[in-house]
Order: sequence, then structure tokens, then C-alpha cells
Amino acid sequence: MHGAKTSCLVLLLSLACLHASAADPVPPGIVKDQPNSGRFVKTDAGYMVPYLQTIPGTDVTFQMEPIPGGKFLLGSPDTQHGHKPDEGPQVEVEVEPFWMSSYEVTWAEYKKYMEMYRIFKKLVAAKLQAVTPANKNEIVTAPSSLYDPTFTFKLGDDARQPAVTMSQFAAKQYTKWLSGITGLYFRLPTEAEWEYACRAGSTSTYSFGDDPQQLGDYAWFFDNAGERMHLVGEKKPNAWGLFDMHGNVSEWVIDEYTKDGYEQLKGKGIVGWRAAIAWPKKLYPRVVKGGGFEDDAPGCRCAARRKSDDDDWRSEDPNFPQSPWWFTSQPALSVGFRPIRPLKVPPLDERNKFWNADLEQLQGDVDQRIDQEGRGARALANPQLLDAIKKLSEMP
Repeated sequence: MHGAKTSCLVLLLSLACLHASAADPVPPGIVKDQPNSGRFVKTDAGYMVPYLQTIPGTDVTFQMEPIPGGKFLLGSPDTQHGHKPDEGPQVEVEVEPFWMSSYEVTWAEYKKYMEMYRIFKKLVAAKLQAVTPANKNEIVTAPSSLYDPTFTFKLGDDARQPAVTMSQFAAKQYTKWLSGITGLYFRLPTEAEWEYACRAGSTSTYSFGDDPQQLGDYAWFFDNAGERMHLVGEKKPNAWGLFDMHGNVSEWVIDEYTKDGYEQLKGKGIVGWRAAIAWPKKLYPRVVKGGGFEDDAPGCRCAARRKSDDDDWRSEDPNFPQSPWWFTSQPALSVGFRPIRPLKVPPLDERNKFWNADLEQLQGDVDQRIDQEGRGARALANPQLLDAIKKLSEMP
């Protein structure tokens, strides 16, 4: 217990000390002059380049890769080996530039967000954050403690393993928290953005071509994974520097799953990325992409889709309402996510649409868990969060 308190205090102090860097007005990942080497993306704002992002207050970093804007065909043709009806009809989608994490979010990253549960509770008890009509849209939740850590960490919790078993809502809230403390804009990708980044300019079955015999060079999947996830970045990246886009663990995107695929976009010509989003209208199913260590080769194709099932994935959670942040059952052990950072920052209303609960039922479950059961916590995800944490660290 003493070690846990010490760790918490160190985090509080270090978060506060890095407040200035979080408020730095110079955005990372953009340079004025064309680089002499390495990957870059030319834009009107300058040259987007890879960069290393630090989670403020920690020594945890993650790599971001620039993804150029462009057009591509979403989905797969019915002649592709492994094609399923929900991957069509193919639609041309136009995507704007963004950065994407080179790797799936790791436990090293996600555990820093999990630690906010204790910190947020202390902030509330100390009344160090005042929620007003002007800032209530900045509220972010921290996940409750794990009901059964033996399930979530069944395959390990190495710092370089992908974090798994979080709900889509939890992944969205993570990106809101990260945005608040960095002063940047992170979110989940849309399905179209994810597939575009996975393809990395290719039109083939996989980012590297059509031959599944080469998949083992790029992915951990059923044939070589040994029924477990692996450390991120052990296989070859795609052409845009993204690792594990095929296999290891599937990844959340923002879209609702529809069994008729992209039928609603058919005949509309070139579709903008916003218009291509299937905004969720019900709790599930939602889309996860990329395939995981339990999937065969066809399940790891660029166009492959898996649909979530909250009832099935929470079948061993005895609580009511069940946790809005965690899943307790397979196949959640092979579901994670990776954030993107759009080059253009939209208005707050659009950002909140990507971050917050999208259903009254889900928001009601979150409120009940926090307000009535004391599970989970909330605080304001803005630059002042670091000021509040600093004041908390100075209290006796």
C-alpha cells in the first residue's frame, strides 16, 4: 500500500511539473522545411513528420506517424479471397491528413490512464475542480478498478504488450484524457481512416500484397501467435511505418457495424470521411478492425471487419449495470486500439462527439456507476487538470 501511495504522489508531482510542456503552443510533428531524410507528408501547414509523444508527467512515450490525405476504395471486391458481404459495396472515400500511433496502445500507456481513478477521486474529495456550464463538456471519466484482473492480464501485462479488454467508450475517454493533458487533439479513427492507414497506398488484400504466405512477416495471427498476444512492433511495419495493423489484437474504430456494409454510401461518388462514418445508434455491434492473434489469415485482411457484442463480451461481469469501461470475456482479450491525431482540429462539438458517450443508456450507466456505486471517477480534462493535481500534491 505504501508503494502505491508513493507511486501516486510521484505521478501527481511529475504531471504538475510538466504543465508548461503540455501548454506548449508549438505543435509537434510539423516542420517548416522539407526533411532531408525519413518519412514526411507535405501539407499547407508545413511538413508532417514522425514524432515521439510523451504522456505528460511520465516517462512513457509513443511514436506517431504522419498519414497523407488521399482517396481510396473502402471495402473489398467480391473476388477477393476471404471476402464477406459486409465488406461491400466498395466505395471511394477521401481522407484528410492525420498522425497515427505506430503501435497499438500499450499497457505502459493505458495504465497511466487507469491511475487517474485514484487521482480523480482525490480531486473530488478535495474540491479542487469546479464544474461549471462553461466547462462541463470537458468532463472525462477514469475507468473503475478491474473486476477480475486475472482475466484482463491473463496473457500478461508487460509494458510493451497491447492493452486489451477496454470498451469502445473507455478507449474514447482515453483519447479525451490524453488530449486534455497534452493540449493536442487525439481520437479513435473512423473505419475509413483506419483502413486507409492500414492499406498505406496499396489496393491489395493486405498492405504488403495478396499472398497470405507472407502474413507471418507482418502479423501475429492464428498460425504463429501460439494463442497469445505479443509485444508490439515485433513484426514488419506497413509502408507508412505502422506496426501490427494486421493481427496481434483487433482495434476499435468509431463506427457502428452494419451487416449491409457500405450500402448506404453506394452511388454517392467520392464520399468525404465524415459522411462515411456510421455513427452508432445502439450499444452494439460496433466495428473492430485488423484481426487478432486468434484470427486466421482472411480475418487479418485490410477490409476484414469484426462486430462487437457487449452482452457476450461482458457475460462474466456480475454487476448491474455492467462496467461501461471493461469487458470480462473472450474475445475481448484480443481487442485494443490506437489513437490518431488529425492535422485539422475541429470545433469542440465535433471533438466531443468522438470522445463522449453517444447513447443516453450508456451515459446513464456511467453516471450510476460513479455517483451511486463509487466505481469509476470523473474530472475535467483540460490544462487546469494539471494545476489541480499540483495543488493536490501540495496538500498535507
